[in-house]
Amino acid sequence: MTTNILMPSSMADGTLARWLRDVGDGVEVGDVIAEVETDKAMMQIEAPCKGVLVEIKVPEGSANLPADTLLAVLAD
Repeated sequence: MTTNILMPSSMADGTLARWLRDVGDGVEVGDVIAEVETDKAMMQIEAPCKGVLVEIKVPEGSANLPADTLLAVLAD
């Protein structure tokens, strides 16, 4: 089973500042996997479930990402 990691729906848009995990890394619920920057704040994207980061869809530095953009995929 896979789980999509999305830009927070509460954001108008943002920049994917950096990935804190690499493809192949295991994650636990709540692990911070990425940082997203808005014009007002830096937000952390947490893993919603335990799994392995199997695909990164958006490279670091990508800007003007709207809410609900697919960032990455976790698999259990």
